[in-house]
Amino acid sequence: MFLFYKANIKYSGWKRIGPHNIDILSIIFGSLLGDGHVEKRPGGVGTRITFYQEETHVKYLLWLHNLISIKGYCNTSIPKITTRLGKKGKLRKVIRFNTWTYTSFNWIHDLWYHEGKKKVPSCIKDYLTPLALAIWIMDDGSKSCEGLKFSTNSFSYSDCLLLIKALYENFSLIASIQSAGFKNQYIIYIWKKSMPLLKNIVDPYVIPEMKYKIM
Repeated sequence: MFLFYKANIKYSGWKRIGPHNIDILSIIFGSLLGDGHVEKRPGGVGTRITFYQEETHVKYLLWLHNLISIKGYCNTSIPKITTRLGKKGKLRKVIRFNTWTYTSFNWIHDLWYHEGKKKVPSCIKDYLTPLALAIWIMDDGSKSCEGLKFSTNSFSYSDCLLLIKALYENFSLIASIQSAGFKNQYIIYIWKKSMPLLKNIVDPYVIPEMKYKIM
């Protein structure tokens, strides 16, 4: 059973239970392949998912927030753009929001994090749905020549192998691992010949402002 929660009622983390349907899991897993991250609360009372983007992608994050809030997983208050100090003192504008805290999200944290470092879970194939793929593209994909690349710099080479295998087995998409230009950092590149197929798979889910990534 898929449970919804009214945003104006506060529940303790242990009262927010699953199971959670494949749509919300697709959104979470797709985001975690990009800039999303998981926060496990102190004392093991529950886990929340944080979604984050730079100001340039504000429309995407507002769309994502609306999608998640409609499903009852976060506050309905519209996220606001904030500022933070980046590298070399550069001021950056960012937008972020969190889900509610759920004990039934604890397994996601345990699946995705090892010794505090995010890693691709071995079962990623089971959660890489068309919606998850679209979220991953909108979150962290970019047009590259006539193909598409994912900035998987924070993942290991073996993580990237898991991902290109899942892309091929789930969708017949051909991708390769390339150096990101730094030691032990890699990107995943979807080949030009797979782009028409990719477009057909994710087009129903990609918002207009992000269509340029798959054109």
